[in-house]
Amino acid sequence: MLLISCPWCGPRDETEYHYGGQAHVPYPENPANLTDEQWAEYVFYRDNPKGPFAERWMHSTGCRRWFNVLRDTATHEVLASYRLSEPRPGGNR
Repeated sequence: MLLISCPWCGPRDETEYHYGGQAHVPYPENPANLTDEQWAEYVFYRDNPKGPFAERWMHSTGCRRWFNVLRDTATHEVLASYRLSEPRPGGNR
């Protein structure tokens, strides 16, 4: 089980959270102008790296706020937790 640190509530078991997918995925500026292929790419295609990966999580049984977690997908180690308004620790992607 992961121990995830909420930026507002502190460390809690992963059962208190809801996974929200890849972090830092910008919403299309004009979604109505996208083709079906472009929209499908935005909705369904995500990175799947081995190593550090930025993810969105929501503290569903606590403060109910969304935040980002930098997690190593190979070891499941949580490397950092940070608010949506903060930059990813260690640079992009």
